[in-house]
This record gives sequence, C-alpha cells and structure tokens, in this order.
Amino acid sequence: MFKSGFVTIIGRPNVGKSTLINFIMGEKLSIVSNRPQTTRNNIQTILTNKDSQIIFVDTPGMHKPRHKLGEYMVKVAKQSTSEVDVILFITTPGDEIEPGDIHILEQFKDINTPVFLLVNKIDENTQERVAKTIKSYSEYFSFKEIIPISAMKGKNVDVVTNLIAENIPEGPMYYPEDMITDQQERFIITEIIREKALKLLSQEVPHGIAVEIISMKRDEKNLYNIEANMLCEKDSHKGIIIGKGGKTLKQISTYARQDIVKFLGENVYLRLWVKVKKEWRDTSSILKDLGYK
Repeated sequence: MFKSGFVTIIGRPNVGKSTLINFIMGEKLSIVSNRPQTTRNNIQTILTNKDSQIIFVDTPGMHKPRHKLGEYMVKVAKQSTSEVDVILFITTPGDEIEPGDIHILEQFKDINTPVFLLVNKIDENTQERVAKTIKSYSEYFSFKEIIPISAMKGKNVDVVTNLIAENIPEGPMYYPEDMITDQQERFIITEIIREKALKLLSQEVPHGIAVEIISMKRDEKNLYNIEANMLCEKDSHKGIIIGKGGKTLKQISTYARQDIVKFLGENVYLRLWVKVKKEWRDTSSILKDLGYK
C-alpha cells in the first residue's frame, strides 16, 4: 500500500518553518533567515520513501500586510490550508498564546483537516516552559498530534514525518522518486541570493529587496554564468547594498555563489547588479514579473 499526500506548514513569521523543511529534505530549498517574513512563495518540496510520498508546502508567515506584496503573501498562506491532508502548525515556547497564533488557529476551527502542533526551539527553552506552552495551546485548540521539536537540530523531526505518513491517504506517486522540489532552478537561486542580502544588510533594507535573474547560461567549460539584478526601493538603499568600495555586494555575491555551487553541483560565475525600482512592492506589474501572482 503506497500513501501520498500534501502537507502545509503554517505559523507566525520566524518560528522555524523553513528550517524544518530544510532539515527534512537535507537541502537548502527554502530561504532561512533570522528576519521574519522571509518566505514569499509557497515552496513545494517532495519527500519520497519506499511506502509514501509527502509533498510539503512552505508558506509565508501570516502577518498584517502593509503593501501589495504583503497581501499576496497572506493570501498564499491562507490558500495553502485548503485541499491538503495535514496541517503542521508551528509555534515556539512562550508564557501565553501569541495573539498571532490565535488569529491563525481561529481559521482552523471550521475545517476537518488534522492539525499537528509543533512546538519548535525546545533546545533553547526549559522543559517547564515547553510543557506550559503545550498545555495552553492544547486547551485552546484540539490538535490531532502534539510534538515538541528542534527543527535546527532535528530533534523529533522523524516523529513528525512518521506521523504524517500515518495520516495521509493511499495514493499515487505524484512526482518522480528522485525529484525533491517542483521549483525551477532560477527561483531557488534568486532565493539564495536574497537570503544572503537578508543576513548581511541593515534592518531597514532587506524586505525592500527582490532578485531577478537576467541570464543563466552554461558555457563550453561547464561553467554556469549567472547574472542577476537586486532590486531595491530607494537610492539610499542602493548605496547600502553596494557598500564602501563595493564590499557588501561582493560579500553577498561570494556567499551566494558558495550555496549556488552546492545546489547546482556545478562551477558558477555570479555577477550581481543593483537597481532602484521605487515602490516595487506596491506595483502590480513588477510583482507579476517577479512571479508574485
């Protein structure tokens, strides 16, 4: 009997959704940063075992949108809860239920899909605090399963995948068994570049950045030549991204190239350019060109 199903991952920004996906898959498929709201598209990753195929959907964190891009992100997060077989709701230990979590859980009360509570970052908290969190959340909502985890260290992640396999239906293998994502290489490369910008730039800049691939070609020496634009909203941001003497942009390029090489398994030559497109997050045509549609 072969089982297959779709699993959506929901939670407030920065609770560890992308970190969990990356640990499960053993690949850097979803952008990870200590900044909230880093995931913009729902990234499908595919875990195939002998008896099952689980398709994970990593969503943007639910938050109050402040621009058209934010509205798009929230819409994607809400849509991902429909027509799936299991919902993984991730939170972190706290003294009381977060208002943002209450907002999310209220949307689950009228659905029949099993919801798992994953309490992440248990390695950073006391057992007492974790237990208190589990108690308060289980009293507020009826979860099918409750699993304390550390997505960063992999603690109890195998328990999560085993329980998912138990709760998905019999079904076909939707994707070839050696396929781990339905995202195109270009999209993942833009996410890698954007992640490095998130980590290296000052607080006010990163979420005003998008990345678009200008060209991606392999030459006769099997070298990938990749050129990409980094879009920002302000002239002052352009200077920050480039940095004194081009230092910051060079760091972004160097760190991004290292991960792109690992992802493609090929040698890579990466060139980055910085362009100002004012208010791109509120410009429908630009959002569409960048794939937010």
